[in-house]
Amino acid sequence: MEPSSSTIEPAIGQSRLVSLSRLEKAPWWSLGLALVWLWVFYSILNVNVYHDAFVFISEGIGLTVRIAVSAYLIAVSLGLVLGLGRVSKNIVIYNLAMMYVEVIRGLPMLIIVLYGAYVVVPAIENLLTNFFPDLSLAGLDDSMRGAIGLGLGYAAFEAEIFRAGIQSIERGQMEAARSLGMSYAQAMRYIILPQAIRRILPPLGNDLISILKDSSLVSALAVRELTQMAKLNRGRTFLSLESYNTVAFFYLTMTLFLSMVVKFVERRLKIER
Repeated sequence: MEPSSSTIEPAIGQSRLVSLSRLEKAPWWSLGLALVWLWVFYSILNVNVYHDAFVFISEGIGLTVRIAVSAYLIAVSLGLVLGLGRVSKNIVIYNLAMMYVEVIRGLPMLIIVLYGAYVVVPAIENLLTNFFPDLSLAGLDDSMRGAIGLGLGYAAFEAEIFRAGIQSIERGQMEAARSLGMSYAQAMRYIILPQAIRRILPPLGNDLISILKDSSLVSALAVRELTQMAKLNRGRTFLSLESYNTVAFFYLTMTLFLSMVVKFVERRLKIER
């Protein structure tokens, strides 16, 4: 028995509505972004001023990556310590961690970078010189001093991520671990933290992207990373549009790649759960 026209027409109408809904929800923004990226890429290949800017500014890629990775490692390491302090029952440790987080989150990141490079690092160097005369931080260049400042700033944000991850684990797991004879430190290390870190990997990955973008603040120290190289290119050629389009192209390419990696990791974690 063939379906009647009265049955077919609603089905066709519903199919059209589904198609229109899919079109409306399609990521049209990504198409526009891809077109802009392709335009800049084409200009780099075919327009001399863009090609020259690309070659000149690209010298800062390695230093930018080095600053971002160094700052990220510092931020995650210190953030873990502060995050543990934020969930500590010791009132002194808790309040010290809380004060650090609140103070750092209330300051502009550029101020933190400058403070870390020109105040914190020299202070640590003087302290080390007093106790260990043979140990010195004088060999640190401005790029690493800037990375330390950036890491100190982002440590406050990583601390909150670790705190949220730790507190998301059911309290009964800590109690069960303690009942088995584990100390608080052992339970945190072997039971709580592995689960918490698994849950917070996506936001930790997003902060790596943020640190990569904020590494441009280190240009305030005259470090020849991507942003500083773009400034130098503008100074030598007086071409603002080409210089900053090119450096934006570099940052956009790196951040889009990292975003895809983070989304891939997030999907894998959801599948494994």
